[in-house]
Formats: sequence, C-alpha cells, structure tokens
Amino acid sequence: MKPSLLVLAAGIGSRYGGLKQLDPVGPSGETIMDYSIYDALRAGFASLVFVIRRDMEQPFRQIIGRRFEGRIEVAYAFQELSDLPPGFSLPPDRLKPWGTCHAVLAAQNAIRHPFAVINADDFYGAQSFAALAEHLRAGGPDFAMAGFVLRHTLSDFGSVARGVCQVAPDGSLKSIVELTRIEPDASGAKNTAPDGRVTRLTGDEPVSMNCWGFTPDVFPAFRAGFAAFLEKNARDPKAEYYIPAAVNALLVSGRARVRVLPVSSHWFGVTYRDDRPRVLESIRALVARGDYPAPLWP
Repeated sequence: MKPSLLVLAAGIGSRYGGLKQLDPVGPSGETIMDYSIYDALRAGFASLVFVIRRDMEQPFRQIIGRRFEGRIEVAYAFQELSDLPPGFSLPPDRLKPWGTCHAVLAAQNAIRHPFAVINADDFYGAQSFAALAEHLRAGGPDFAMAGFVLRHTLSDFGSVARGVCQVAPDGSLKSIVELTRIEPDASGAKNTAPDGRVTRLTGDEPVSMNCWGFTPDVFPAFRAGFAAFLEKNARDPKAEYYIPAAVNALLVSGRARVRVLPVSSHWFGVTYRDDRPRVLESIRALVARGDYPAPLWP
C-alpha cells in the first residue's frame, strides 16, 4: 500500500510577512514544497492532500496544484476556524489558525491510507521522505517521526519552535515537548519560556520538524485531544494545538508508539523574511551538486 503525503499549507506567515508557502526559491520559480513533493514522489508516495485556507484556494491551485494534478492524485482540505467539535463555538476574538494538529484534522475525510505530514515551508531533504515511505509501507501500527538534530534546524534571524525529544535506546520516542522560542547561543541553543524562564540546550538534541508518519487511527485520538485542548484554552486567542503536544499525550497514556527515524539532513525554511537568501543559496547548491534538476518539473 503506497502512502499519502499531507502538506500543511494554511499558515498565515505573520513573521514572514506574506504567503511564504507560495514564495519562489528555486532557479525556475520552484517553491520549497515543490522540492518536498519531488522527493516524496521519488520515495513512492502515491497521493497528495493539501490543507489550505479558503481565501488562498485560487492562487494556490494556480501556482501549486496545477503542477501536480496530472502527475499524482491530488485533493484539497480547508482549515477553518469554525471547524470545532460539538459543544464548542468560535470565540469572537479568534483570528489565527488553531495549530498544526487542527490542520491535520481538517484532512481526515481525504485520508484513507497511512500518510506522512509535512509543513509546506520547511525543506526536509530526500532522506526524510525515503525513511517515512519505508516505514509507512511496512504497514505496522507504530507512528513515526523524522528526527533532526537541533543545531541543524535553527535560524540566524530569530527564535523558532521545535519539538524537543527524548528517545529510548530502542529508537522509540519517550517524550516530546514543544519549545516555542529556541535560538542559538554560545553554548548551543536556549529556549525562553513565556514567563522568562530560560532552558539551556546543547544543540545536539533530536527534534521534530513536523515531519511525521501516521495511520488513520490517529484521527479519533487527535479529535479527542482537540476537545480537551479547547476545554482549557478556547478563550486564549493565541493558543495552538500542536502535533507534538498531541503525540506526547498519546505517549504518556500508552495509546501510541512512535518510531524515531534519525535524519542527518540540514533543515532550512523561511520562518523569517531574512531566512530567504539562505534558502535560495541552499537550493542553488543542491541543484549544482546534481541532487535536483533545473527546472524541477519539465
């Protein structure tokens, strides 16, 4: 059974200042997600599901969707603020999306097979997709996560959010904690909590970059978790339901097992506008080395 690829592309890009999902970074106008999808096709993924917002549907279909609709099965799902469990209503001051786990739930009616989840604006490298595809094709009950090295995932231009992991000797995920303000420092890295508390990091920690492998069994678990999240956080206009928090709750309760797939690739992405030149140079270097053709799509 060939897996599906779920691409989370509904973010508003507030720190970047625009729709970074659609920003061209390749020599022929390719976006970051073009390279991810190219790697996924090479790894054997058989279908694509894009999670987007309705207000960006037309430009997204024209710029992105039309490139793939003749190459692979493509579906669209819409992340909407009002898509809430029974008994909950949209708070009047809520403007931002509910987070990555809510975005995954938006696609539940479009997914029937084991699937990988990625962010549209993160470059993961071919190794990540090959490892996830192999795991998902094996058909076991375990979920999976591509585990990056923290120091390979930092930005020089501001803080980033990362799911910092503890991994058991057998390669299974013991715990994951989403730290939302990580930045490099002289000792490696540090995270500053909302209350000002600083956590020092070595930079060698395995981290999640929202590059996951799931089975459809994850949807009812995420739905229940989202309801619990809303019970506590619905009135906070900035609270988000992140995949790492949802997965960690499943680990703690013993309802899931997650295999960590070590990845040596250097992540790059466009969290901030100033990240863009580094992304352009990184793509040029990969093309020059022969990892990707130019243009990517003939």
